[in-house]
Amino acid sequence: MVNNAATVGRSGVHDFILIRASAIILALYTFFLVGFFVTTPDVTFEIWQAFFGNICTKIFTILAILALLIHAWIGVWQVLSDYIKPALLRGGLQFFFSVLLLVYFAAGLLTVWGV
Repeated sequence: MVNNAATVGRSGVHDFILIRASAIILALYTFFLVGFFVTTPDVTFEIWQAFFGNICTKIFTILAILALLIHAWIGVWQVLSDYIKPALLRGGLQFFFSVLLLVYFAAGLLTVWGV
């Protein structure tokens, strides 16, 4: 049996499930936001702040941010492993994007819970 060292214990099926699950979460979050805008005729700052002040909205937003980051990480990993052949360059880019995605997650977390 051949082991692929680039997957770090993950399989294609695992990535497939994560991509599909994160896409479903992002689609549901999009419908959630569209529903808010459709049912709210006048969106003011106070209404927007109250909407994001709700604990359910905060949790759903953090879940959507996490789903987006998982989706992005798998996509970046696949593109880099397909098109960047030098291992040192690929590793450096993967590290850069990993740190960038963690920064995005921290910024999203601080923004959502700062409301």
